[in-house]
Amino acid sequence: MLTLIQKFIDTASFTNALKVTIAAVIPVVVFTYFEMFNIGFVLALGAIFAYPSDIASSLNQKMYGIVLTAISTSIITLFVNIFFPYKVFFYPIITLLIFSIAIVSVYGQRASMLSFSCLVALALAFSNTTSGWPMFFHALLIFAGGIFYLLVSLVFHYLKPNRYLELQIQECMKLTAKYLKLRGDLWSLNADRKAITEKQLHLQVELNVIHQNVREVLIPNHSINGSSAANRKMLVVFICLVEILELALSTAFDHEKLHDKFDDHPKVLATYQKLAYHLASSLKNFSKSIKKGKTQLDKLSFWEDINALQIVITQYEKELGKQQAAEGVFMLTTMLQYADKQVDKIKTIEHAFTRDYNTLEYKGLDKDIEKFLTPQHYPWTTLIENLSFSSSIFRHSLRITVTLIIGLALGNYFPFQNAYWILLTIIVIMKPGYGLTKERTFQRIIGTILGGIIAFGVLYFIKDNFIISMFSVLCMLLGFAFSQTNYKIGATFVTMYVVFIYGILTPNVNELVQYRIIDTLVGALLAAVANYFLWPTWEFLSAPATIKKAVVANQNYLKEISTYYNNKGTLSISYKLARKNAFIEIGNLMASYQRMVQEPKTKQLHLEQVYELAVLNHSLLSSIASLGTYIQSHKTTAASESFNVVVNTGIQNLENAIETLNGNNPANQSASVNELKLRFTELKNIQQREISIHKNSTETDFDSVMQEAQLVIEQLMWLINLSEKIVQTTQTLKSIN
Repeated sequence: MLTLIQKFIDTASFTNALKVTIAAVIPVVVFTYFEMFNIGFVLALGAIFAYPSDIASSLNQKMYGIVLTAISTSIITLFVNIFFPYKVFFYPIITLLIFSIAIVSVYGQRASMLSFSCLVALALAFSNTTSGWPMFFHALLIFAGGIFYLLVSLVFHYLKPNRYLELQIQECMKLTAKYLKLRGDLWSLNADRKAITEKQLHLQVELNVIHQNVREVLIPNHSINGSSAANRKMLVVFICLVEILELALSTAFDHEKLHDKFDDHPKVLATYQKLAYHLASSLKNFSKSIKKGKTQLDKLSFWEDINALQIVITQYEKELGKQQAAEGVFMLTTMLQYADKQVDKIKTIEHAFTRDYNTLEYKGLDKDIEKFLTPQHYPWTTLIENLSFSSSIFRHSLRITVTLIIGLALGNYFPFQNAYWILLTIIVIMKPGYGLTKERTFQRIIGTILGGIIAFGVLYFIKDNFIISMFSVLCMLLGFAFSQTNYKIGATFVTMYVVFIYGILTPNVNELVQYRIIDTLVGALLAAVANYFLWPTWEFLSAPATIKKAVVANQNYLKEISTYYNNKGTLSISYKLARKNAFIEIGNLMASYQRMVQEPKTKQLHLEQVYELAVLNHSLLSSIASLGTYIQSHKTTAASESFNVVVNTGIQNLENAIETLNGNNPANQSASVNELKLRFTELKNIQQREISIHKNSTETDFDSVMQEAQLVIEQLMWLINLSEKIVQTTQTLKSIN
């Protein structure tokens, strides 16, 4: 139990919740002591409004975001108070204001958080409208509360400046370890490849988020603070984790063929699987050590596992004979080499977290690193381009505007005691996607009812205001901490916090909470109905564009590998960017599938094709990564014309898929089946000539040439097969429309 509590406390979500709780509670306690509770309460609201903008980024960006949120929420609060008495002008102005706030989300995550805070501030402005000097003073207090939150956040930052980054790196390690474990699972005799692949795709979505969080903090900090030892250490670890993931993807073969070859030799599969599991468990243990703040880690030893795999390869070759076992031996040897490289990367990570680590050894890794982060630009053209029904943000902005105006009108027309709770419920629940809105609707209702029951039970037995105050602070902390990870639990604690506050301030708490439950139900119903009927953004409409981005990303990655194979030399930044984008877009495609599954059955059009294309593109990414990793890590022969024809055929197949998704007929045809067969024959002949030339070379050189001859051709054949299937599936997808 204590371990679970410690694990929960040592998370970024708990730290953020602690910041906003401190920033909200201190003003209330201090000003209540001087009998000015209302001032303290408004300051606390300002702190809560500023909190969502405290997202992963450089310190400067974080400060700008929080200050801008504090200014915006105070101005919006003032705006509502100024126009509220003038009913004729109020509704048109407030409608335009809500839409303007919502559409700001087109500028990314930070803008979305700013938009959310401003909408919450707008809703709560109706809870206590004033006029004259008090409304200016109220707005000023909102701003001051936001600035106070900024000061609390800065204190946390300077106490542990690298803690957030360390926690994100730790999470990245944990997820990468899970990915390695799943790759190992594929080697089981009766492996459910479909289920394992689906888990890998879900994990890719999570890894994309973590990678982006790390980049958002690591790269700007590097640019501002220079290549400090701590920054370079984190950079080394992050690069190693990305490369470990690529190596894991590179251990990819056509698994049907792999099991046909090795199922009769279970010791081979079990030995490699043991090594894969050891790699995964080592990374997992690292993640736990970092979380505990340890720098001296347990001593690693992979020698026994690697040696065992070498012995098994030798036994396999003796059992079948050198000629018959050649293909399997080359596959296993490549797996062994990649595992050895993963061991090196893990040892580099280990050294990075020991005190004797010399970061100067890795100076230069940060070259052109800024290119891996999307520039923060806010041009007017982005806003203008999104002012159409083709934009999901535009649709969402219209939807939430109409829904909030309806909620406001209902609150004013019917005798709701706290009508602003209807608005708050709509704002918190309603998301651009139908699935997430539906999920949050149920979670919010369940959390509100459950929280109300528990809180009433506590108030029935406990009458001491001090104890209830302590409970309310604890519930506030837990409510914020769980809101990002488990919304139902978060909503439960937030409801308990509100009930406890009302229990302290008002004698008719039972009646007030009943109204809160009714308001929540009305708001949730409005949000659910609006998301279904008001300009919904169904995933099947945007799926072709998402699929296209994934295919384009794989195509660019393959082009970069072809360029590298032809020119050799050092690995270019464009290669690394293409690799990064391929990982991201495959994850985005799977995320699209996940959202589609949450939608009504009648709207799950092309679900099978979307999933199949996610799997095919993930497999293609594995094949491309395998080819790229092999070329990087081995001394290869010159790229032949046949190699380029085959690779260009794969690139053209993907181009045909892109044209199909665009609604066009492919203008250029790929190489014919007979031509491809001819080219593969030529490749084999070229490799045979290379083999005959190296017959009198050392055994190591001869094996290297044989390995290249076998594995490059195998990967090219699998790559062509996958690219053809992608074309066929996209044609099926478009033919159904």
